[in-house]
Amino acid sequence: MTTAAAVDEAWKYPDIPNPDILDRIPLSARIVLDVGCGTGALGAAYKQLNPAARVFGIETNQQAARLASSRLETVINSDVETAVFPEELLGRVDCLIYGDVLEHLQDPWTLLKNHVETLLAPGGVVIICMPNVEHWSITTRLLTGTFDYSDTGLLDRTHLRFFSQAMMEHCIRAAGLQPIDCLPRIFEAEQGRQIINALKPVLQTMQVDPDAYAQRALPMQYVWRARAGGPGTVQVYSTILAPVGGVSDVRVIEPMRALAAEPGIRAAIVKGGELPPPDPSLPKIWIFHRPALAGEEGLSVLRGILRQGFLIVTEFDDHPDYIPVLQRPDMWNFRGVHAVQTTTMGLADVFRKDNPEVAIFPNGIRALPVPHNHAKRPQMRMLFAGINRENDWPPYIDALNTAARLCGERLHFEVVRDRGFFDALDTPHKSFSDTLEYAAYHQKLSDCELSFMPLQDTPFNRAKSDLKFIEAASHRVCALASPVAYENSIQDGKTGILFRTGAELQEKLVALVNNPDAVLQIATAARSYVAAERMLAYQMAARTAWYRSLWARKDALNAALLERMPALREG
Repeated sequence: MTTAAAVDEAWKYPDIPNPDILDRIPLSARIVLDVGCGTGALGAAYKQLNPAARVFGIETNQQAARLASSRLETVINSDVETAVFPEELLGRVDCLIYGDVLEHLQDPWTLLKNHVETLLAPGGVVIICMPNVEHWSITTRLLTGTFDYSDTGLLDRTHLRFFSQAMMEHCIRAAGLQPIDCLPRIFEAEQGRQIINALKPVLQTMQVDPDAYAQRALPMQYVWRARAGGPGTVQVYSTILAPVGGVSDVRVIEPMRALAAEPGIRAAIVKGGELPPPDPSLPKIWIFHRPALAGEEGLSVLRGILRQGFLIVTEFDDHPDYIPVLQRPDMWNFRGVHAVQTTTMGLADVFRKDNPEVAIFPNGIRALPVPHNHAKRPQMRMLFAGINRENDWPPYIDALNTAARLCGERLHFEVVRDRGFFDALDTPHKSFSDTLEYAAYHQKLSDCELSFMPLQDTPFNRAKSDLKFIEAASHRVCALASPVAYENSIQDGKTGILFRTGAELQEKLVALVNNPDAVLQIATAARSYVAAERMLAYQMAARTAWYRSLWARKDALNAALLERMPALREG
């Protein structure tokens, strides 16, 4: 197989994806075409976000194309400007990507227009990264007489065309596209500002505003997004609680990040009440993340949001009847909003008692990591990292300690946050970590082979989601879980292990430690399940469709809200 190292001699560009392009590829895309795909690093990274997507590439360099072919659906090894595309791409490409490509072409204007007309699907998006000819470093070279071409960078000797931001916008519009946004990529900003400050007298003499010039000269590149038609733009804003155990990441940060990449969606997280000025001419959705909208103060907040023309949604992922602060009779979290979104059918049934408009978006995995565990055989590392599980593990501690004695050094416990559980483990083969940031938790999880997930059978726990299972599965970690919250997701013995008693847990845990191959097989199957069914990408089309549907029914939802909550009427 061709490797990245094998193409170093013939390929001068880094084998890494451009993160600013990657963040802008819609997760709802079914077919993506990376024009000038190089080694396929971008497409491979996108497949970790959306394994079901079909990612195609076109690349001139033969060795780079060979490596890309091992990563992408199909790679056409051809000159970009003369390539013939398979019929399956014609009019069906959801996202066309030109990552630092157009500047290498003889006629980028005609090529872009032809690709838009023949390849792009209705409502599809085009992403273009291009170098900025107005960058301060080019000006510096011209002024100092050191202008020359180089192997890479702004003055790559293979660049045939040069674009400013204004020129590229003209090119995009001429291709029949409507610009969505333009991201400046700025590097070595301090050095650039020093050069621009030194040029201020000249700029002022030429009646060029130095601040306006800085905006044009500091970006080394621009990343454009544009689309051809499609539904109108919807603005989506969400509040966020302080991150606890990854809940804010999974329910707000990652979905909002994904929404922002969808064409026709402007998404932003609101922190500290600082709301970016919304466009009054566009639909506006306001999402409250786990709010506590109580009493007259809560009514005042809701009235203020309604006054600005927003349609209001509450995001909630726990059973409210068992959260003390929500037991006030004047709690408006669910009655006082237009709609509610949650994670499970059980929670949806609870919320429908107060509000008939409820959507279910199960927790999903944003990116499928490349696993690196199962390398320390015969030792197994088992993670316990639950929050508020103090009542869930005691019935099983004797079984765990017996298993620990039977397995000895072959079983090592990794405990996060729960000091009581750590102290109760009667084994020297254990490690403790205090509360971890979400990324650090995932790193810890990825180092393990097993994950212990006990939940007692209570109404609160029955309403919980299976987040811990899909997180573990994404890292190829085998779950040992109670049936509560997990029995509808885990196929016992195939994608995880279920236990109902301490004796059963002990027996199954010891059997797993004695059979590492079985653990790997189960964990691999679980990871395949997540890749096929539980990625965040797979619900983005449904999310955007629901938000658009809410706005389309705004008058009816407003009427229902005011009938349900007359106290929200003003005047």
